[in-house]
Amino acid sequence: MADNSSDYRALFLNDVPMMDARAPVEFSKGAFPGVINLPLMNDLERQKVGTCYKQRGQDAAIQLGHQLVCGQVKDERVNAWIEFARANPQGYLYCFRGGLRSQTVQRWLKEAGVDYPRVLGGYKAMRTFLLDTLHEAVTECDIVVLGGMTGTGKTEVLTQLRNSVDLEGIANHRGSSFGKRATGQPAQIDFENRLAIDLLKKRAAGIEQFVLEDESRLVGSCNVPLELHQAMQGCAMVWLEDSFENRVERILGDYVINLCAEFITVKGEEQGFGLFAERLLQSLNNIHKRLGGERHQRLSGLMQAALEEQQRNGAVDLHRGWIEGLLGEYYDPMYAYQREHKAARIEFAGHQVEVLAYLRERSEQR
Repeated sequence: MADNSSDYRALFLNDVPMMDARAPVEFSKGAFPGVINLPLMNDLERQKVGTCYKQRGQDAAIQLGHQLVCGQVKDERVNAWIEFARANPQGYLYCFRGGLRSQTVQRWLKEAGVDYPRVLGGYKAMRTFLLDTLHEAVTECDIVVLGGMTGTGKTEVLTQLRNSVDLEGIANHRGSSFGKRATGQPAQIDFENRLAIDLLKKRAAGIEQFVLEDESRLVGSCNVPLELHQAMQGCAMVWLEDSFENRVERILGDYVINLCAEFITVKGEEQGFGLFAERLLQSLNNIHKRLGGERHQRLSGLMQAALEEQQRNGAVDLHRGWIEGLLGEYYDPMYAYQREHKAARIEFAGHQVEVLAYLRERSEQR
């Protein structure tokens, strides 16, 4: 008989392939990276069995489950599990609590000649393990927050550090009102799971000090876990600086050139540009109230003219107009206020090369 496992740490550290036997609706609310959903029951079947369980008890629910998943339906599902098991001989299967569903899948596989292990405790136990991992990292590790004006290249710094945690990368969002990407964001639970696994792997590699970008509680639609966000409010800060011109060029690259290319890659040449233009204008509309009517109208006019020019001949020069206005009139005053408010926590400030050298040296001293 295959060895079932409760070594959640090893499962996540080694990216062990796993098959999730929960219903699609459960899977969509939260899952683990790279896991494949091959359910025992679909959403409707699960709902019927659940109702039966409440009204008539476990035996009747199990009987109904066998009636709903039989014949060709059962054969198709078992074949999909066999395919997964053969493609991933080192893998595991699980359901919500490691109970009836995963045991049924395991038994049916065994009857089909495939001996495949399951995760004891299932999704719930693994999720609890990851929440504990997150809590331990926040309480036991040193955290440094990287701040700086919009467009200074904070993400560029993070990608060059082995002890960084890229919250925006994990949330698939650039963090500002303009941060939405062409591809969607993970569900909240998925975001937390990915974050915990990232921390687990880094700590396993001996890292006990983490550098994170100074974020608000929300990164797009993803909430930074409260405990982590609170810890970030009181820890040491490093402030990244760059010239106004460099920041304009970086924003032009990230939010215009690269984002447009991303939309075209994901949505195709025909639809891509239109959706990119719509996203950019919507991002500006999102801060309409904070900008005020006159300023919003002026910047919106500059953005529309720039988008028309870009669509006509591919030139992006006109975009600098609204970027300069938005930085100078909106973001910079806001960040200058924040810097003043956080001044006591800032232990170092400098340009990219200096900040990288300082953060690397700081992590070695720990």
